[in-house]
Formats: sequence, structure tokens, C-alpha cells
Amino acid sequence: MRLPQARLDQVIDRFQQVEARMGAATDGQEIVRLSKEHAEMKPIADAVMALARTRAEMADLEAMASDPEMAEMAVEELQTLKDTLPAMEREVALLLAPRDADEQASAVLEVRAGTGGDEAALFAGDLFRMYSRYAANRGWKVELDSATEGEAGGYKEIIATVSGEGVFGRLKFESGVHRVQRVPVTEAGGRIHTSAATVAVLPEVEDVEIEIHDKDIRIDTFRASGSGGQHVNKTDSAVRITHLPTGIVVTSSEKSQHVNRDKAMKNLRIRLYDQQRQAKDAARSDARKSQVGSGDRSERIRTYNFPQGRVSDHRINLTLHSLPQILEGDLDPLLDALIAEDQAARLADLEAEFS
Repeated sequence: MRLPQARLDQVIDRFQQVEARMGAATDGQEIVRLSKEHAEMKPIADAVMALARTRAEMADLEAMASDPEMAEMAVEELQTLKDTLPAMEREVALLLAPRDADEQASAVLEVRAGTGGDEAALFAGDLFRMYSRYAANRGWKVELDSATEGEAGGYKEIIATVSGEGVFGRLKFESGVHRVQRVPVTEAGGRIHTSAATVAVLPEVEDVEIEIHDKDIRIDTFRASGSGGQHVNKTDSAVRITHLPTGIVVTSSEKSQHVNRDKAMKNLRIRLYDQQRQAKDAARSDARKSQVGSGDRSERIRTYNFPQGRVSDHRINLTLHSLPQILEGDLDPLLDALIAEDQAARLADLEAEFS
């Protein structure tokens, strides 16, 4: 992709303006804002300047190629640069392409049993364990927010916060319906059953400006369940908040009612923010023939077939015969393919913008 020089110049001009302003700014809030913009722009500016140096060096070598004494060396070096140029241009294009503002955010991970009764709850447990192992491999922290266990094991619902750099950017394409085909442990006849669980990944964004009016929420308190004996909560400390305009319900069941209220309000803001994101994603996807991250969580995105040991992602027609490894947290082959598909779509958007 040949990027317009004017667009590249615009990036460098803005980066230099931010650097100059950072050296002169005295207001604390402005310094914070400029520092954030500088950190976001630096990788882009570095890539653009590297591309400019390569193009300039190529122009010099082309001039040297007309000199008989320098021609052989110049032609050889010129070919080397020509071979590296497409990759550099693609890197710059990806950095300039429209990005998800929440790419680097931590995330709230929700896994819920769907159709399939006890087997669906067991599968939900398998999925949560898969994501937990993947998080551990990447050095992310998983903090359990709430869980409702299934009668035969697993979870009817489990919600956790996954903290770390780039969590949402890696896991956002996991939202949707995950289907499993296997013989349940409760099945005496050895018949294969199909069950499902839903996964939702929401960005946990700091300083989300979501206005919530008191008249729009109902706050209820109730007694949190415990494991019996001295651990049973004997006071109504658990908090349930219902957002009346949207019907969104959030709960928190720590020992402190004050902590629960704060935590529930934070979760409510995350869900309201995510609702806005989904609306924007849907609007963008209307302009594309295909969209990996459509935001539609009712979409069946993946099937885990135990008898054949394979996992199929239906959005990109990818099948991997490594189900045991994937369930142990080896998700990168799937996630890398999904991210690559999304990058291709973003590059197409950018190319359409410049055409």
C-alpha cells in the first residue's frame, strides 16, 4: 500500500508539536494529556521516520546506480531495501489504520452456561479454566468477581476481571456462543451431545465518563450466600443494582456493603460503556462484507469437537486439530488468526479512505 506522503507528514508534524508543547506546558492536566498522546504517537512516528529514511536511502542508491564504479554495490543494496520496504509500509499502514481505543485495557470476562443443562455448566467451567491458563501464561492477573456453580460441577455463571496490558485487545474476539460436541460424563450410552456456553469480554476502562442518574437505578440489598458455619454472611451486605432504562443488572457480594456498592457501580459503568461500544461496532460492521468482531454475542463463533480432537472457528473458517492444547490455554494460534483477519479488514478500510 502506497501511503500518501501528506498523511505521513501530518503524523510527524503532530508528533513534533506534542513534543514541543510538552517542554513548555505547566498545567498538570495538560502535561498528563500530552504525555499520553506522546506515548500513543511515538511508535507511529518512529515507524514513519524509519520508512522515510529507507525511501531516502533508496533514492540515493538509485542515483549511485548510474555510476559505473558504484553500480554493482548500489544495485545490491537497493534490492535489499526493496525487499524490506513492503513490510515497513504495512507496519505503518497498520499503525495508521483505525484502532480500537480500548486495545490495551484490562477486561471483564463473563462465561455462562447455555443450552445443555449440567453438561453446559461443565463446559463453561472448561472455558473459564482455558482462559485462566492463557492469562497465567501471559502474566495477567485473574480476579474472581462472582460465580454460581453448576449442580454437577462447572459454572452456571462465572465473572472475573483479567488485568494486564493488552488483555482486551487479545480476548475481545472471544465474545459469542461457544459450542461443544462430546460424550457427557453422565451419559451411560456413550452418545455425543451438543451443548453451549456464552462468553462476553468487556473492556475495563479507567475514568469512563458514563453519567448515571439516581432516578435511573434501583439498589437492593440481600444476604450473600456463604459456605456455611462462621463464613455465612448474617447481614444484608450484598448489593444488586438495576439500571432501569436498559434493564442491566449487576451484583456484588463482598462482606462490606460499601465495597459492594462501589464495585457494582463500577461494573454498571463498564456494561453501559460496552453497550455503547456494541452499537458502534454494529454500525461499522454494516459497511463491511465480513467482520470478525461484530459484537453480536448471540453468534455461534466456535465449535469444540472432542471425538475428532478439533476446534473450528466459524468466522474465519479455521480448523485446528489441537483441542487438548487449546483447552490447556494454548490460544495464540486462534487469536493470532482472528487478529490478522481484523487487521486485514482495517487495512482495507484505510485503503478505501485513500483511494
